[in-house]
Amino acid sequence: MFMTLLLVFHSIIAVALVTVILLQRSEGGALGIGGGGGGGLMTARGAANLLTRTTAILAATFIGTSIALAIVAKVEQGPSRVDKLLEAPVAPVATPVTPVPAEPTVPVSD
Repeated sequence: MFMTLLLVFHSIIAVALVTVILLQRSEGGALGIGGGGGGGLMTARGAANLLTRTTAILAATFIGTSIALAIVAKVEQGPSRVDKLLEAPVAPVATPVTPVPAEPTVPVSD
């Protein structure tokens, strides 16, 4: 349940981040909406500062939700195959055994 809500929030942040980035004025090249040539909708310096701050906040939130999704996925899923292989008991390595000489037996006479 929590993972689904987090994933929906993450997707909304991603769409908002792409939208805000595309709204910014392009400095070199005509890749932005209203950027490039003469004028456009968002040419005021105040709007540029607002878009820059919004981009930074959305980017930080996007990174935070990405990390949270990774942590939640790891907790909900449990150990992976690699984790299970690393935790598997390993057969001990055979070490050469040197024979211990037996104590000499004294013949017992009857």
